[in-house]
Amino acid sequence: MKIKKNFRFWIIMKKSLLVIVAIALFWVVFHQVMIVYEQKKYPPLGQLVEVDGKHMHVYSKGNGENTIVLLSGLGTAAPVLDFEPLINELSKNNKVVVVENFGYGWSDLTNKERTVENIVEETRTALKKSNIKGPYILMPHSISGIYSMYYANKYPKEVRAVIGIDPTLPKASDSHSNSHSGYFPKFAGYLAPIGIIRLVSYLIPGLTSPLAEEGVYSKENLKMTKAITAWKYFNKNIVNETNNMGRNIDKTINMRFPSDMPVLLFNTEQPKVDDFYQTEKSKIVTLKGYHYIHWTRYKEMSRQVNYFTETLAAINKIN
Repeated sequence: MKIKKNFRFWIIMKKSLLVIVAIALFWVVFHQVMIVYEQKKYPPLGQLVEVDGKHMHVYSKGNGENTIVLLSGLGTAAPVLDFEPLINELSKNNKVVVVENFGYGWSDLTNKERTVENIVEETRTALKKSNIKGPYILMPHSISGIYSMYYANKYPKEVRAVIGIDPTLPKASDSHSNSHSGYFPKFAGYLAPIGIIRLVSYLIPGLTSPLAEEGVYSKENLKMTKAITAWKYFNKNIVNETNNMGRNIDKTINMRFPSDMPVLLFNTEQPKVDDFYQTEKSKIVTLKGYHYIHWTRYKEMSRQVNYFTETLAAINKIN
């Protein structure tokens, strides 16, 4: 009798396992089919340019004397869509460009390490191949503050000014050295390809939506954001970039903005920066809000940026 019960138990376990495997395989196939469908439904909003044999997505809007290059934070799945309200405001008086790094938005994945050197060189190449001429006003959000610091030091003639959106700055960061080295295991990079992120977004519908007032982001924008998050969030490039964070901070830890470079920093709280990051032409604006300040304070930020750029123009005329 006991043998029969054990036999039945293992039969049930085997059938259950087969059902689970079948459901998992179905979901992976469904996810891949949905990616193909969504990529046809939502083509790139900007242009794709070839960088190191892969395609990077570059979007631009507006005209003006200043070319503002928006650079996204770590893990922002669809930068062009995320920055949309800020782009719409800034582009009224400026040329606004968003370069989506490899692994983000409509850009391809790459096998190259996500080091600050590689990311900056890829950004420069994408801008040049898009025929977007400098010098640029770099406008980095979060971790892109590290990349902008490197860019401004390595190629100061290409950078007219830096405007940070709650930026991560190397010396002001609590997370340097090896604190993020190997933080995420390699298998984390398979979460997007097998559809785990899509499943989570279905279970928690508002997970991919910005914390902004209704109407700030269009329904079409939110649909595209949800789709691209399912394709790209937590892919191998984002995992690799996270694991390189400590190394990239170490690479820039002793850098500071050139003394004559205008710098405007938007922060969500009193910044943890000292005189190390102050330049002759620097300003810090503290705004209440989320780390993604542009979700809610995009109009005020745009006004501050316009005043900042007008000041730059006045200084240039004097000189």
